[in-house]
Amino acid sequence: MVKGIKEELELPLLFEEEQSSGDYEREPVLTENALTVLKARYLKRDMNNEPTETPADLFRRVAETVASAESLYGGKKKIAEFAEKFYHMITALDFLPNSPTLMNAGREEGQLSACFVLPVGDSMPEIFESVKMAALIQKSGGGVGYSFSQLRPAGDRVKSTSGVSSGPISFMKVFNEATETVKQGGRRRGANMGVLRVDHPDIMSFVNSKLDTAEFTNFNISVAITDVFMEALKNGENYDVLNPRTGKKAGSLPAKEVWEKIVYNAWASAEPGILFIDSINRDNPTPKLGSIESTNPCGEACLLPFEACNLGSINLSHFVSNKAIDFNRLRETVKLAVRFLDNVIDVNEYVPLIPKIKQKTRSNRKIGLGVMGFADMLISLGVSYRDDLALKVADTVMEFIAREGKKASMDLARERGTFPNWQKSAFFPDTPIRNATITSIAPTGTLSIISGCSPGIEPLFGVSFVRNVLDKAKLLEVHPLFEKIARKEGFFSEDLMEKISGFGTIQDIEEIPQKVRELFVTSYDVPGDKHVLMQAAFQRHTDMSVSKTINLPANATIEDVDHTYRLAYESGVKGLTVYRDGSRAGQVIVVGKKDGEKKEESAPLTDTAPTSINEEEGQLNLLSEDKNDEINDEKVIRTVNLEVGSDNTALVSASDEEYYDVPMEKRWKPAPMNGNGNGTSHEYANIPTMFSNETPCPECGQGTVIVGACSTCQHCGYSKCG
Repeated sequence: MVKGIKEELELPLLFEEEQSSGDYEREPVLTENALTVLKARYLKRDMNNEPTETPADLFRRVAETVASAESLYGGKKKIAEFAEKFYHMITALDFLPNSPTLMNAGREEGQLSACFVLPVGDSMPEIFESVKMAALIQKSGGGVGYSFSQLRPAGDRVKSTSGVSSGPISFMKVFNEATETVKQGGRRRGANMGVLRVDHPDIMSFVNSKLDTAEFTNFNISVAITDVFMEALKNGENYDVLNPRTGKKAGSLPAKEVWEKIVYNAWASAEPGILFIDSINRDNPTPKLGSIESTNPCGEACLLPFEACNLGSINLSHFVSNKAIDFNRLRETVKLAVRFLDNVIDVNEYVPLIPKIKQKTRSNRKIGLGVMGFADMLISLGVSYRDDLALKVADTVMEFIAREGKKASMDLARERGTFPNWQKSAFFPDTPIRNATITSIAPTGTLSIISGCSPGIEPLFGVSFVRNVLDKAKLLEVHPLFEKIARKEGFFSEDLMEKISGFGTIQDIEEIPQKVRELFVTSYDVPGDKHVLMQAAFQRHTDMSVSKTINLPANATIEDVDHTYRLAYESGVKGLTVYRDGSRAGQVIVVGKKDGEKKEESAPLTDTAPTSINEEEGQLNLLSEDKNDEINDEKVIRTVNLEVGSDNTALVSASDEEYYDVPMEKRWKPAPMNGNGNGTSHEYANIPTMFSNETPCPECGQGTVIVGACSTCQHCGYSKCG
């Protein structure tokens, strides 16, 4: 046992932590939510759609299948040995592989990778070949990332037809529609990441492509930001855009205007995200094999075209005992998890109709070992997520995992050999290693439900909430550590727990001691800067990237988003998604009908780019705007008020001028934005609920949250990206 990271971690816990015995339960101990998710999405089923295996059967199936790779390196004795070790590790919920491995290991599908990157070439055959490959991948359970940066811009000449190109945005629609028709094995919906370089001539069309919420519903989009662009932004200069067909300059754009449009759209609709593509390629382990142009749909796997990612996550909440992190047990878990993920590469069937994926992936043998349960670990240590000490914990824990993971991969290289492209990699000749990458941090939206822990490196989404069950009954669920402390401290009551369930934060509930309120902060209690710096702390020790959503409250300003994106670049973050609470749900509007009916429609946001940001007040100079629209042949006027701390949308029916207001103050408690004028310190508003009832899960009806840029149900595991 290694006592605390630093003396500062020797803080008094608010409850006694049981000693870890080091022994694992043979049967998994699962929460009701975990059982629901496993039954709905992971267990084998018969022709009547009834489960034919238990969770223990599932974990045994996965362990034995993955351990079978040992026959390639040590014979049958090692198969039995590691099947048992893998089973114990998974059953204890200390580590879980990505969902396709849990779903498909030992089954006919045999496709165990969560995500892929495909090329999109600048010709009709290449484009539609990629569409076909994407459909096959999504049918097998994988998500796909693409860069559309190689496609010639709209209006460019097409020599073969003497016509003009329709541009990358038009072809993105083809990919989106193909995904719409494909359900991933009936258990996972299709997901895509669309990337376009900031120096592509069609960048502004791309940035605006998701303002209409009916478009690209199966895509997350990110702008690939270059260092050249960031330098032009810093200096207030124009930058060149390049025609990818010719490689020549096709014009120039003011960096400030492009940046402000990206920021405004992210503030208004949570997209586009950004990828700092030059930073990503500085850490490309195999630059001789090509540049990285895209990532998987949630942004954590930076891959070359035709590579597949192989991810798994360690549950950090299981590695705290008696006010200290058990680094010795964590070391053993890291070592075993690296071996597990390396084995997956060998037993994975990938997509048989696309042999290049298997060849490319096995040539570089990239794995992505990440974490979940980090917020729970901090609580067990007595450290608030928004305290600077939490950043030290993050830095130390991830540095340890990265170091031990690299050692484990080097040990495997001595036992099994280096990855085939090692001599073409940045590791050659000094570091013989088995895997081109070791670490990547995924959002773990569904895995964390199975494990009963907080997702990825995110703060808590809530402390107590009500879950709908059968016969319209409601079940009150409370974070187990919070309930334990509440009972020990003597302030537990059913009435209080129910009161908390109406809020995503406990910061204003005076019945709860201040020290407990500080410990159980939720996502919107954490300033945006701390979100970014937390991501940066993990990124410093992560080979690929870190999936994290930078949650901002509803009253966050455009200036806040601007500051967040700039801080991310300065802090070394490789990619970022900002989600301002309500920015997606707020796009649902109510339209007055002549017959008195009300109907929800999804209206496109205004595509008017902000001309400038008011530095003093942190808002658009344009405070209101009337737009004449037609929705279902009904003329309406949309009035958008863009005030500090307010984003109220009202519709006026042209026929009866009846208002259907959806004011934000009914959903969020307004609070002033306090800061020092440059966005470096803010106290955000309190948010009544973290679970958005405006975006209910289509499968179980519960509220959803944003995890890794995807809308995720914390109850049944449904996830929708795009």
